[in-house]
Amino acid sequence: MSTGVAIVGAAESDLGVTNRSVLGLQAQAVGRALADAGLALRDVDGIATTGVSRFSATQLADYFGIEPRWTDSTYAGGAAFEMFVARAVQAIGAGQATTVVISFASDQRSARSRSLGGTADDGTPEAQFEHPYGPLYPISYYAMAAQRYLHRYGGSREALAEVAVAAREWARLNPAAYRFGADPLTAADVTAAPVISSPLTALDCCLVTDGGGAVVLTSLDRARDLRRAPVEVLGYGERTTNTSMTAVADPTVTGAAGSAADAFARAGVGPADIDVAEVYDSFTITVVLTLEALGFCGRGEALDWVAGGRIRPGGDVPLNTSGGGLSYCHPGQFGILLLVEAVAQLRGDAGARQVPGARLAVAHGTGGILSTHATVVLGVDP
Repeated sequence: MSTGVAIVGAAESDLGVTNRSVLGLQAQAVGRALADAGLALRDVDGIATTGVSRFSATQLADYFGIEPRWTDSTYAGGAAFEMFVARAVQAIGAGQATTVVISFASDQRSARSRSLGGTADDGTPEAQFEHPYGPLYPISYYAMAAQRYLHRYGGSREALAEVAVAAREWARLNPAAYRFGADPLTAADVTAAPVISSPLTALDCCLVTDGGGAVVLTSLDRARDLRRAPVEVLGYGERTTNTSMTAVADPTVTGAAGSAADAFARAGVGPADIDVAEVYDSFTITVVLTLEALGFCGRGEALDWVAGGRIRPGGDVPLNTSGGGLSYCHPGQFGILLLVEAVAQLRGDAGARQVPGARLAVAHGTGGILSTHATVVLGVDP
């Protein structure tokens, strides 16, 4: 199945420590993605973007000097960019736009900040019932999910560490990765790292870097006349479940199951058909919960399922082939770069980390504290 819309351009900005502004990084990513597509700013009539501090499409349109017919600045954390794919498909299908750019950038590393905004006295449930206990946002919440998961299903910290070990192996094949060239990780390295919020250590946590990316979408009919083979949007789905953990009965049950079910149903495929998976890895536990929700394995089975190198280079299910947020980069919201890497894999552009014969990919974004979930299935003609 196909939505009739395709990604025709994709690119990352400079990554790591860039000392560039957010708008400067946005301009880099968008310019590179448009060049990749063989298009120019004058062709863009739709913009979707957001930021760590609610950066808006209005700011980007003003900076680029264009007047888009359609925009979206939905603030949904790391899942926003997979949500934007759905909105762009719908806008193009409805004739509201012909060429949509989805982009993101952050200067968190250069700014020496990981702030996600907000105040401790804003009257929300989390301000009243959670902030007084001093949780670290967001890691303490993910740590609670990890504690619950290990308690309920068993498994060891070493088994959970395999997610970080595999990510490092992929990053060592990616020259753009922040930890490219770094030594391999072992499970012992991960568990022996400083504990940030029990049971998660520093190496269970994503990086803090500058960076960003952009993708360009247009109709499939138009895409066939452009310079690169189109990567078709086959399906999408989303769920929004919670802001605070106060409202969550079980932190190991997420909305990803619903978003993935919708995306796979629209695409007419299932997890077994996927050649490469790009899954938000803010923390190692995020990946475990998401793999189960996406249907790659059953509830409580993920730690055994990832064992034995299954998600490492050369494994049965290539996962987070860029190195992910754990070892490639993480500029505050990683969802856009899941799409960029999926496109690279489906085009055969991934160099040493290329998955042979990749034709179907899934990209899944997670935002907030397991709050927002969005899944996109992409494919290319054999």
